Amino acid sequence: MSSRSSNPGGASRVRRRALLGTAVLLVLVALAGLAAYLTREGRDRSKHPASHAGSTSPSSSAASPSGSPSPSARAHALPVPPNTHDPIVFGKAAAAALWSYDTRAYSQHQLLASLHRWLTTETKYADSASVDAVVPSPVLWKEMAANGQFATATVNEAHFPDSFTQALQANPGTITQAYVYAVTVSGKQSIAWKGSHAGGAESRVTTLAVQCRPSRPCALAGVMPSVAP
Repeated sequence: MSSRSSNPGGASRVRRRALLGTAVLLVLVALAGLAAYLTREGRDRSKHPASHAGSTSPSSSAASPSGSPSPSARAHALPVPPNTHDPIVFGKAAAAALWSYDTRAYSQHQLLASLHRWLTTETKYADSASVDAVVPSPVLWKEMAANGQFATATVNEAHFPDSFTQALQANPGTITQAYVYAVTVSGKQSIAWKGSHAGGAESRVTTLAVQCRPSRPCALAGVMPSVAP
């Protein structure tokens, strides 16, 4: 049975995920490739619709997914992508952005919209669903906001996975197809909430797909479903 015509949106997401996976498996990455990223050019940022699976929850006096942040919380800025041609530098910044949030300062919708601006404008490689999956759902966000929960991130290390390097060494020309690099980042996420700023901390590790074309700064392609060592 075919679902091609009944769910075009789902098919499009599957196609983008397949293209992203194919690009990453093909290009992997070599350290010598970084020297090619010296040309500077402004990058347009696209705003993708911020959608996240989950039912609508009742309104909360503490915070709302569509509400405005309180004046006292405005100092906590939303994450802004760095202007860099180095996949490692971008990967570290992206991981820190994905592991951080502040329910006191902005809404879940605003955080999603901000993270979507990190994505590449090449829609066939931009996997927004993989980014949405690491952000708490609207329902969970409301519960966390009621407790003033926030998280900060510390990045310890980032590198190109061995499998990436080996694949590119076997076929160096593949990088020029999509300029998608895999970057594995490790670090720590510290979580705190109202009345307990000590909170707790957990180790984090993720593999990101980062697009760094020579003509423009790096952008996020997506979060890989598994970690590449």
